[in-house]
Amino acid sequence: MLLTPRATAPTPSRAGATRARRLKAALLVSAVSVCLVAASAPPAPLGVGDRLFPHLGNPGYDVASYDLSFAYSGSNREPLRAVTTIDAWATQSLDRLNLDFAHGRVDSVEVDGEPADFAAAGEDLVVTPEEPLDEGDWVRITVRHTSDPVYGPEREGGWVRTSDGLAMANQADVAHLVFPCNDHPSDKAIFTIRVSAPDGYTAVANGLQTGVDRARGTTTWTYRTRHPMATELAQVSIGRSTVLHRTGPHELPVRDVVPTEHRAALEPWLEKTPGHIAWLEGKVGRYPFETYGLLTADASTGFELETQTLSLFERQLFTEPAYPKWYVESIMVHELAHQWFGNSVTPRTWSDLWLNEGHATWYEALYAEETADRPLQDRMKAAYTASDRWRASGGPPAAPLAPRSGSKISIFRPNVYDGAALVLYALRQEIGRPAFEYLERAWVTVHRDGTAGTDDFVELASRIAGRDLGVFFKDWLYAEKTPPMPGHPDWKSAAPTGTRK
Repeated sequence: MLLTPRATAPTPSRAGATRARRLKAALLVSAVSVCLVAASAPPAPLGVGDRLFPHLGNPGYDVASYDLSFAYSGSNREPLRAVTTIDAWATQSLDRLNLDFAHGRVDSVEVDGEPADFAAAGEDLVVTPEEPLDEGDWVRITVRHTSDPVYGPEREGGWVRTSDGLAMANQADVAHLVFPCNDHPSDKAIFTIRVSAPDGYTAVANGLQTGVDRARGTTTWTYRTRHPMATELAQVSIGRSTVLHRTGPHELPVRDVVPTEHRAALEPWLEKTPGHIAWLEGKVGRYPFETYGLLTADASTGFELETQTLSLFERQLFTEPAYPKWYVESIMVHELAHQWFGNSVTPRTWSDLWLNEGHATWYEALYAEETADRPLQDRMKAAYTASDRWRASGGPPAAPLAPRSGSKISIFRPNVYDGAALVLYALRQEIGRPAFEYLERAWVTVHRDGTAGTDDFVELASRIAGRDLGVFFKDWLYAEKTPPMPGHPDWKSAAPTGTRK
């Protein structure tokens, strides 16, 4: 995510017949035991213990895939009818399991095809199956629900209403406003997304299109990802849109989604994407996914967002004449860089956000240096000057302060953007350019399609440098004061003013 400045697997078999017999044999005992559990322990919200979002995610299971179906009526103020199917493994014995879901009516829940009890608890949907799950069980949860695009003033993200439909912006803690899920980046999964809408609308989602069905004035599009994805990176666009196709490096399919009426004005920007991909491949290796493209939305979000394979941009970024051309292109590169840093290699916790935003900012600035004569060193010196202030107001890069009340995206402060890019600059100064560039390629190769955290980066950097960098990273990532910059002892950081917020 980048805040915009304003110018003004295949499903394993579960031995279903055997499980059905177990269900029947244990029905009476299960019903009694579930009632006793429910009576003794009321449903309660859980979490995986994330430092910044303690109630986000849920323990006890690992999601393998999501199948999401949305039916759009033609009004972006009406709830969508939806069905969410989750295939998962139980990682411990469970009498009940929690899903994150906080904004929609739940009509029914099934576990392995059998009706299940459910209740709301905080921002969780607590599901009680007829039979408890054993560790290692494969389970399918089907939730029939609505997905409401209208929120109160305290909400940010989820469905974004555009001038002609809807798009998604689920970072950092809001995918569960759209669909039931295990809403934490540590639990990535394969997604299949189906969207039905009246004729005249176009729906696009993450991954590649696998089907289009038309019947009785309605079209249904189906998309599927080939690589696992975090819930906060899901994207669905519904609008009166045109999909533009072009080819990137290695015959990569590139598709952009634009409001039809603005197609001509946007095309000069969109045609730059294959060149951006080639530039980044020259820095960090081959693009990690099956497709890429830009979704330009007629909406005022205040940010651009790296939704996987289809980055979300405000149309105004490309049409506001006050933005210099080099700046717009560098922002395009920022979101593209996230496909490697944040999407393919996903943060294990939200405190690891600096790895996403720091790297995206790094390549944004490096692109501006190489193509627009905007020296990286000048930007890093300016960041160094502000670094102590950023640390005082937002925390160190790898230990950011919790979000402000009512503003989940307030974790996106300067300390995780230029403040984190400054850490990477210091690292390059410390270990030398060849080792640093080797580290960058190794990072996105070793952890491709996985999750990784700060400790993993420190370990890999130390291994490539041939020495322990623990103290270096401790000072740069966690200290209240910015350490001296290697190679630039004359750089000074201004004293902080005010209080943390």
